[in-house]
Amino acid sequence: MSQKHLQSIHVSHYKHTAGCATEVMPVPDVVKISMSQHIGAPCKPLVKKGDYVKVGQLLGDTDAFVSAPIHSSVSGTVTGIEEQRSASGGNDTLVVIETDKKQEIFEGIQVPTANDLPEFVKAIRASGLVGLGGASFPTHIKFNPKNIDEVHTLIVNAAECEPFITSDHRLMLEDAEDLIAGCQLIMKYVGLDQGYIAIEENKMDAIEYLDKVLAEKGITNIKTFKLQARYPKGAERVLVYEISGKTMNAGVLPADLGFILDNVTTVAFVGQYFRTGMPLIQKRVTVDGDAVANPKNVMVPIGAQICDVIDFCGGYKQEPRKILMGGPMMGRAIFSDEMPIVKNNNAILAFSGAQSMVKEETACINCGRCHQACPFKLLPTALAAAYEKRDAQALSDLKVMQCMECGSCSYICPARRPLSFMNKLGKAVVKEAGIK
Repeated sequence: MSQKHLQSIHVSHYKHTAGCATEVMPVPDVVKISMSQHIGAPCKPLVKKGDYVKVGQLLGDTDAFVSAPIHSSVSGTVTGIEEQRSASGGNDTLVVIETDKKQEIFEGIQVPTANDLPEFVKAIRASGLVGLGGASFPTHIKFNPKNIDEVHTLIVNAAECEPFITSDHRLMLEDAEDLIAGCQLIMKYVGLDQGYIAIEENKMDAIEYLDKVLAEKGITNIKTFKLQARYPKGAERVLVYEISGKTMNAGVLPADLGFILDNVTTVAFVGQYFRTGMPLIQKRVTVDGDAVANPKNVMVPIGAQICDVIDFCGGYKQEPRKILMGGPMMGRAIFSDEMPIVKNNNAILAFSGAQSMVKEETACINCGRCHQACPFKLLPTALAAAYEKRDAQALSDLKVMQCMECGSCSYICPARRPLSFMNKLGKAVVKEAGIK
């Protein structure tokens, strides 16, 4: 194991809900289930207006390789197929269901079995599982890498380094059995020798509890790995380096270095699915921010509208100026609280004007703090200058494609320059120029 550390920054944790046990949200009157809940091709609706659907029933799928099926989180009647603008700016197809609150279970639900890796991968795809930490990459593809004989270690990303979010923390305390079972299933079928559950040191209760459960079960090939409580320790490429000392450049996959890396909620769902047979239909989310009356962790049916989730948390205690899906460092601002919860949501944060106010940008003072903050030792000010000139070759030479858009440079900048966002735009300039 590595004891090396990449550059990181300290951000205020604001883990207000760390001690809040997860509450189950009642079934709302209406859910809107998106057909675009993963990286890759969106699903095509398999139901139509007027159809009656049940919990766990398949709603959408596609033959595309990079995809994952989508299931109903409720029982009720399909009232329409709608189009809505997504948080990423594209258009989503939504299956709108008026719920009957009966939560009738689809008859086809059964606990999966697998005798080998192909059957395991097939079962994972059928569950609709995608990366639940934010990336939403279809998990069954990750479990079947081309160089499978060279992978040897499972890394479970339980860092949860973004401020406010505590949903993964609660999972480790509340669903440890499923988490450990998920680790063992992945290691068994993929053929991995060892596993690490990487957790930031500000979650010592989770570390100690998992250590206790692992010891009680006599499991020695799965261990917790304590990370510094700094940002962005949960980033994939940072995590690989912290544990192994191996550098993972842009375009390199964890499997290329011998690792299968998954978010802790993703791994726990594997254990849950092989215990219950219920596909991915609900998600634990942290609801917080100074505009929320009663911040808490909530188990939410996928497709529930954000406004209904907020109402379950007591509604708004003041007018929200900004609502985020995800954390304040890498989350996405949304234009309406009528948007639905999707698979990779781990938080809904609603901030007042006071808490979300961004100071006016001023001139760069060449202090170098952004250079010191970058985990990959990039030069954000030089990249910003190259972007402003739309100089694709300079952007490429300065390795803009290595940027993971963690936002550390923007956060630390005293001039409040949107450096991370300029890198995002700079990548598009390089791609448009056709530079490899």
